[in-house]
Amino acid sequence: MEELKKQKLVDFIAKVMEDSGFKVYKDFRTSQHIVDIYGILPTTLGDIGVVVACKNYDENWKVGMDVLKEMEMAAKTLKASKVVIVTTSDFSSQARNYAVKRNMKLIDRNGLIKIAEEFSKKIQVPEEEEEDEYYEGEVEVYGPPSTIFHTGSQRGVLSRRESRKPLTPIIRGLLQNTIILIITVVAVSFLVATMLQMAAGLGTSIAGVVKIMIAAALSYGIPYLVEDDGAVIMIKGTIVFFSSLLLLVILILI
Repeated sequence: MEELKKQKLVDFIAKVMEDSGFKVYKDFRTSQHIVDIYGILPTTLGDIGVVVACKNYDENWKVGMDVLKEMEMAAKTLKASKVVIVTTSDFSSQARNYAVKRNMKLIDRNGLIKIAEEFSKKIQVPEEEEEDEYYEGEVEVYGPPSTIFHTGSQRGVLSRRESRKPLTPIIRGLLQNTIILIITVVAVSFLVATMLQMAAGLGTSIAGVVKIMIAAALSYGIPYLVEDDGAVIMIKGTIVFFSSLLLLVILILI
């Protein structure tokens, strides 16, 4: 019975990912691990890989560090850029802190219910009888029938702040890559400041200040659009800003 419930959880998350544009492989095996879901998002610049662990536990159980580290090793083996762990329970504080540092996505019971609500609205369940029957089955695992599917936005379901992030999954996936983000910030800052310098006749020092200001705005602004966790936004924004600042200084000296 427990295995059956977990399979429903895996099937549901796989369906959500497929709806977001992922190619999904369930129960994907590596040489040392079995990954519940391995998702690949094709882009023009290459595939973005995501590994997902689905843990169907009692709501009082807290997922610990062992699960996070195991999935981290699986992600390294598959060269996946993102680790997502979904549970019907909760996470320990140590696991949450570790996930922030490692840029992992954790979805607890409340987050799972919200995803189910929004996904139900998006696919218009009443129009298809088979889909209705399937997702009624999910209610047994994820939450009370009276609350799980009756509210929520029709926007994308993989983000809790979708209303502030009207980006396609491909663009969002690219901008979540720190290297691509740094290159984007440096290029935009340099080009905009150079155009302003030429158009307004700004001095070199003023143009340099403008570049820094633009880089700061983009370094924190773009992560705000593509990340869900406030701590991740601050950490990534700081890394991108100082890396971009260093590259801009090098370009100015050259």
